[in-house]
Amino acid sequence: MAGPAVTSARPIGILAGNGSLPVEIARAIVARGGKVRIVAINADVDKDLAAFDLTAAGLGQIGAILAAFRKAGCRDLVIVGGVSRPDLAQLTPDFGVIANLPDVVRVLMSGGDDSVLRAVVRFFEAKGFTVVSPAEIAPDLVVGAGSLTATAPTIADIQDILLGSRVVKALGAFDVGQAAIVAGGELIAIEAAEGTDRMLQRVGQLRQQSGPSRAARGVLVKRPKPTQEMRVDLPAIGPATVERAAQAGLAGIAVLAGQTLAAQRGELLARAHASGLFVYGFTEGDTVRAAASEPWAGADARLLGRQAAGKTQLQDARLGAVALGALGDLARLGAAVVHRGHVLSLETAGDVCGLIQRAALLKQWGEGRWRRRVGVLVLGAGATVDAAMVSSAGAAHLAGVAVMGQDIHDDRIVAAANDAGLSLVQLTLTEPP
Repeated sequence: MAGPAVTSARPIGILAGNGSLPVEIARAIVARGGKVRIVAINADVDKDLAAFDLTAAGLGQIGAILAAFRKAGCRDLVIVGGVSRPDLAQLTPDFGVIANLPDVVRVLMSGGDDSVLRAVVRFFEAKGFTVVSPAEIAPDLVVGAGSLTATAPTIADIQDILLGSRVVKALGAFDVGQAAIVAGGELIAIEAAEGTDRMLQRVGQLRQQSGPSRAARGVLVKRPKPTQEMRVDLPAIGPATVERAAQAGLAGIAVLAGQTLAAQRGELLARAHASGLFVYGFTEGDTVRAAASEPWAGADARLLGRQAAGKTQLQDARLGAVALGALGDLARLGAAVVHRGHVLSLETAGDVCGLIQRAALLKQWGEGRWRRRVGVLVLGAGATVDAAMVSSAGAAHLAGVAVMGQDIHDDRIVAAANDAGLSLVQLTLTEPP
């Protein structure tokens, strides 16, 4: 329902990233008699924002951002649109950064996406603003229950949706992404720090390499994580999502109804119709039959190589093991890369080399290029472990490799870890009491 701020005499502030959602929300506010003040923080924001009261500011211009909203008399603030992870070396800070340096450092060093976004909300609310969800301000953008398209999911698709929803929900505690791709009961891909678009692109490339398919199959499933900051990080789909899903050979897209935004809905549905894809809003009630597996309590660690594993590495190794353990049998061939308590990438189909390559391209908030070895590769109980894989982890600048429940008898694996300066750890999951 509409928030009271829309009818207030005060303008609503919009901190706008890229994409069409900021301008769609601005139009919704104005259409209902409200006013907006927009601060755009990316160079590639939607050109249509120029029709509104607009200020451009970089991520390092905290003072300018706060001043623009305060000068306009804003109290309520919507934070929406995509923002690239910042490299501190590329930021140009203003006096506002210096004046708020402790708060800014806390935001940048908060860890994974969820922690960063919660810190951003706390920062603005400490400055006297109320952060409001886009769904409250522009409810027409929210996806409802049922099929948005004439094409509806089949019974097999519904089963895939249930599995995808369970996986994303089970991994939510580990700050893994908002999406998964499931086809015929098989977990094809899980979104982590790479984002939905890159995950779809990856699946499309893999399917092209395997040869032409006679029929579209598989579902992209998006839903918020249980710990997600819903005021600033609602899952969203748009025309580009449909386009990439079609290129990946999927049959449809399913999102959690009432908690997902649809950008450029008319264009989204037109592209879905042209591609023959369904777009479906599922509910929590639909997923009751897919109960999540019992959580694992933790993992015991035993050092196999010469290089000692530091406290942070062991914590990351255990987190990766617990995250894989939450997936049950799906994770036997799986692997994960974890860095500073954040799951950078996760794979269940056995493509560990691809997982390592993807993780090497990612970085945490506030970091430039890695200057030292960071991150741990965690391998499932059925994943193949060999010297070449360990060497690949070393080449990707990871700090360690952890294997779940496997006895390593090949001296070449240990030697490869020693040569690369990697810690090599055997993990054993422990059941909850």
